[in-house]
Amino acid sequence: MTPTISKFANALSSSAKPTGLGLVCTAFLTFSATAHEATSVDITGAIFASTRADCASYENLYSSDVTDTQQYRQLKGSVHVTAYDDHCVVESNSIPNHDTGEGSGRNFVAPVTEISGSFTIPRSPKQQASVTALEQRSYDAILLNGVVVDILSAGCYRPGGNRVDANGNVAIGCRATDKWLLDPLGPDAGFGADIHHAHTQPNGQYHYHGNPMAMFDDQPGDDGSPVIGFAADGFPIYGSYFKDAAGAVRKAKSGYSLKPGTRPSSASDPGGTYDGMYVDDFEFTDAGDLDACNGMVVNGQYAYYVTDAYPWVIKCFSGTPDSSFAKPRP
Repeated sequence: MTPTISKFANALSSSAKPTGLGLVCTAFLTFSATAHEATSVDITGAIFASTRADCASYENLYSSDVTDTQQYRQLKGSVHVTAYDDHCVVESNSIPNHDTGEGSGRNFVAPVTEISGSFTIPRSPKQQASVTALEQRSYDAILLNGVVVDILSAGCYRPGGNRVDANGNVAIGCRATDKWLLDPLGPDAGFGADIHHAHTQPNGQYHYHGNPMAMFDDQPGDDGSPVIGFAADGFPIYGSYFKDAAGAVRKAKSGYSLKPGTRPSSASDPGGTYDGMYVDDFEFTDAGDLDACNGMVVNGQYAYYVTDAYPWVIKCFSGTPDSSFAKPRP
């Protein structure tokens, strides 16, 4: 395969204001075709604008300069999107386009570290007859700021385990199929995520468990929120807003609801009210706009949407996830 001929440049307008951590730049990105070679674009603090679903629309080199607020040091992000005939490749060093560590309540398990990754995104993904479950051995998505989405935790209710917390939960060692898997963004989950719903792995890789609170905001365009990344199956991920059938631009609503009543109480069940601490506290009731994977079709395009409630970004894959999203073996 050879890269597509067209490259994509970016028109930027920005405003900067001083904060206690230096300058925070808010940039608005649009993408237009050009025959020139890709040039590095600073996306520090960027709010994206493009709603194009083809990953080739974002072909370029991107950079950012942000602050690790826990270690009091500067971090430099790097993202390279390359388009080919039938797929795109996103290469990044896992550093986001925003500051890290704010609001976590404690230091991450390891300082934010540059971790190289390369992800293949099919340009013409297809919905399959059956969905594919998320796995702990693979990342779920790569966002356009170069940071992966990794929804599932490895914590669960295991009162007989090591380093059990006051609720009978352990933070590591559980499989995706175990009962009472912790939702990292659930109440009292104890994962120490920052204001971007992210933290680090033991190797220092920064990753999201939910809404990145970046790249889109609550002032969407006429067609809704922009594309902020791509799932492992190639379908785009939009921010929270879309234009509905009535022409109104509004937030997409999750189809999941908390189960009524209380959990079973036994040696292997935590008891208590279904409050969202565990993945099993939720059930798909089709009460919102989105399907069981947290996606829907708008104007003929299937995509996933960031939501204010569980499952936050993606619950399963409607297409076939690419093997490049498998996590490296330790």
